[in-house]
Amino acid sequence: MNAITAMTDSNAIAQAIVAAHASRFGETSSNAASSFSSDDAVYRGAKQACAVLGFIEVDAECLANAWRAQTLRSGSFEASAWPDNPADFGMRPFPPSSRDDAFPQCPTNLGLYAVLPDAQWVGRMARAGIPTVQLRFKSGDAEAIEREVHAAVEAVRGTDALLFINDHWRAAIAARAYGLHLGQEDLDALSPAELQTLRASGLRLGVSTHGYAEMVRADAVSPSYIAMGAVYPTTLKQMATAPQGVARLGAYARLLRGYPQVGIGGVDAARMPEVLATGVGSVAVVRALVADADPEAAAARLMAICHGK
Repeated sequence: MNAITAMTDSNAIAQAIVAAHASRFGETSSNAASSFSSDDAVYRGAKQACAVLGFIEVDAECLANAWRAQTLRSGSFEASAWPDNPADFGMRPFPPSSRDDAFPQCPTNLGLYAVLPDAQWVGRMARAGIPTVQLRFKSGDAEAIEREVHAAVEAVRGTDALLFINDHWRAAIAARAYGLHLGQEDLDALSPAELQTLRASGLRLGVSTHGYAEMVRADAVSPSYIAMGAVYPTTLKQMATAPQGVARLGAYARLLRGYPQVGIGGVDAARMPEVLATGVGSVAVVRALVADADPEAAAARLMAICHGK
């Protein structure tokens, strides 16, 4: 296929992209792009292809626009060149830490990242040597939340563990936690004034993402790290998107290479090496620790894998 044909025939573009990437991402014959925001052939062909490759509508749209930007920037269409330049996705200059509005930095490699249900578990796993822990405490009782967040901050005192609080940002600020982790919906719900309050607090911010569109939205606030998943099927929570798989995780990691990155969702000891091989600097686990008969031994095994032992 010559460059002129590729630039003008959206069907040929779609077929070329699918042929180049189906072995990596998989292919579904039932998916078709349902709407288009441009008549540009590269955009339309790329969106058709990304739908066939299993990407949901918003991610196919995001990728199609990036493919068009990549083609305009390079001067030619190349089916094998999966977009991974932040500028082609409309992101601001990398590394994000150089931006004026960037949240404080955290380590590039957060290592084993334990997501835990209460302060007692946080303290236990911090004492076991896990470098990054998150309190994911679910309650509608504001006083109980405040108590648990403060208890978690106390529980990691004297250890080297970095503590992130899931969701409860006001309590995290009040307790002077190391950082905060927000889901995409929680981030979107913050007003500009609330987001500025978070920045001014000095908290590190991590954000969950489940695909390209959410990664672009997360990048807009220049967080400290970005989590990507769910990599594998998980029974812990209802996911809005299908498992991403390591092929997509690797593509995400290349796009977000200016960020500390966390792979999360259904990861256990057997799967951890292939997750780390994508280039992420951290792997988050839940059941692999809390459901193990000997969590300290499980922590030691998982940390050894993270360290390549």
